Amino acid sequence: MKLCLVAAFPPSGRQLNEYAFHIARELQRHPDIKLTILADELSDYEFATDENGNPISAQQQPELAGFNVNRCWKFNSLGTPIRLLNAIRKVKPDVVWFNLVFSSFATPDNPFAAFAGLSAPAIARSSGYYTHITLHQVLEHVDFDAAGVRPRRILRMGTDVATRTLLKAHSVSVLLSGYHRTLTMKYRAQNVLLGTHGTFATTPSSPDYTKRGNPHLRILAIGHWGTYKRLDTLMDAFPTVLKEVPNARLIVAGANHHTRAGYWESIRESLPSGLPVEFRGYVPEEDIPELFESSSILVMPYDSATGSSGPAHQACEYGVPIVCADIQDFREMAADEDMAIRFYKVGDATNLAAQLVAILQSPQLQRQMSEHNLRAGTRMTMTNVVANYLRWFELHKCKREIRNAGGIPGRLRGWSRSRLHDRRSLFDPAVITQTNNELESGRNIALATFPAHAADFADPIFDETELVNRHTDSDGYRPGPVLEKDF
Repeated sequence: MKLCLVAAFPPSGRQLNEYAFHIARELQRHPDIKLTILADELSDYEFATDENGNPISAQQQPELAGFNVNRCWKFNSLGTPIRLLNAIRKVKPDVVWFNLVFSSFATPDNPFAAFAGLSAPAIARSSGYYTHITLHQVLEHVDFDAAGVRPRRILRMGTDVATRTLLKAHSVSVLLSGYHRTLTMKYRAQNVLLGTHGTFATTPSSPDYTKRGNPHLRILAIGHWGTYKRLDTLMDAFPTVLKEVPNARLIVAGANHHTRAGYWESIRESLPSGLPVEFRGYVPEEDIPELFESSSILVMPYDSATGSSGPAHQACEYGVPIVCADIQDFREMAADEDMAIRFYKVGDATNLAAQLVAILQSPQLQRQMSEHNLRAGTRMTMTNVVANYLRWFELHKCKREIRNAGGIPGRLRGWSRSRLHDRRSLFDPAVITQTNNELESGRNIALATFPAHAADFADPIFDETELVNRHTDSDGYRPGPVLEKDF
């Protein structure tokens, strides 16, 4: 299978580049997958700085070895969809897989460039390519005030149009059950799947507890800082934690959000001298394991959420307890994926300090939460997540071949005009038997992979009546009642 992954990709410092790396690394393990990564052009990243506050330069970041990367699109550019389509046409993939948030292609200050990029999946589909989107956020769930995004009213209007445009892809997967409800209820979407974010290890291993509390109890905060992920409440809470747990240390890691260059540096400068807080800046992928393995708690001091949390899943991968702002999206994430999380009231430094102290003062609670999260992480490795996607893509390929069986022109174009010509080969007993067998096999794969969507596969097997009564739309194909929701 030839597959194009459209995403920000390391050494890019932009959103979701780490997630795309782990997807690509897992895809590379499949010998039958020929992967091409259609990535963003590298630039200097003033918002992504090292521990000394120095911006990361593109020239200092070599391409990762072992990946076929085509940096064919540019952030904040109106030409992104055309450049992407030209690159896709050269590859001629079976699947074009987009890994997106709404700001993947441009900042809110450049709404036309952002919308142009978000239209790329629909344009790719209209050009005849199967398109899938992993959508990490749904903007109806984002608190624009907390994220510091303005003007809100205009952006809300654009959100509706952008979401409907994204839903023009063949299939869209979201990572929170609330997002699935929004897209299916508000937008009446029938091509939305509920997936899981996944952890990044192939096989999570039990943590080395000797690295924790020896001698310091490290509290880790990691993310892209400055919008909805803010450090103010945490900095207010930490002195109280220190009074109760003198050997506590706070580690702040990660880049600034691309719209808030200099944010964490300003927080560091505002702190009193002598406070045991260490700022790591942007952390390379190879240094992530040591960072989590030596941490006693992951804290998520957010004012709002824009999707399932990558750091929370990394905490599960390494068996780290989590303390998190009490936000509905994170409540659903914890329930859906059985994570051990203690919640504090958003913006309440006293409540945050109390939750941190309760865990730090109880080795038994630390161990219990650690083991619980490790079990959760073992159930949702990236190996399993990517395998589910590939099964879905194989099912689509099977369905497409079935639709083309018996000499039917590609994607059933002109079916109403050609069905009499193709009728003899299509309804040959051998063709019907083969078609039914392949459908049943594909249905079994789908039911095992996506049990929550069992209703989508409960229709009867192809028969002559259903095939003769099928209609076409402008694409030459309209989803009918027989296993034909066009995922």
